[in-house]
Amino acid sequence: MRVISGTAKGRRLKAPPGLNTRPITDMIKEALFNVWGSKVVDARILDLFAGSGSVGIEALSRGAREVVFIDNANTAVRVIRENLDHCQFRSGFEVLRGDVFRLLQRISQQGRQFDLVYVDPPFVREDIFEPVMEAISQAEIVSADGIVVIRSPRKKEMPSFSSLVKYRQGNYGESSLHYYCRCEEEPNDDGDISHSG
Repeated sequence: MRVISGTAKGRRLKAPPGLNTRPITDMIKEALFNVWGSKVVDARILDLFAGSGSVGIEALSRGAREVVFIDNANTAVRVIRENLDHCQFRSGFEVLRGDVFRLLQRISQQGRQFDLVYVDPPFVREDIFEPVMEAISQAEIVSADGIVVIRSPRKKEMPSFSSLVKYRQGNYGESSLHYYCRCEEEPNDDGDISHSG
């Protein structure tokens, strides 16, 4: 697992030990950032169930303005900090340890919003995927033309939610990436949403 592009390109990243985390592969990460494209530059990004911090660190490497990492495990938080240090990032990020639902509520109360949200729950907790997406939807933390992406087991169906419309899905081995936005426009022929403004 490594940083694919940007200022920290080629840096190797550690993964937390244990079976609860499934580190994102370089192939899936590359596919994700190909879709996000230039939206990453100067973006505010939330990395939920951050694990190694690989996605948020990739975003920092590619010019994100701010990344907030959230994970419940002490070991994950320690590894995220080690990876940030290894990639020589000293600012532009915040690492929070705690329950994702509680921290989403706190962020919402603070009035903070994010342009890109990446969600990677443990695959062993299939009961958590819909509730966390609904919590994100209700928390109103996604900016007007923001994008939320959740990684799930490939066999798992993911619907739209109260204020998040699913507009794209990519399948990679045993994983799928599901893309959501707050827009009400219909996807175009490429499966992308045309944001107004």
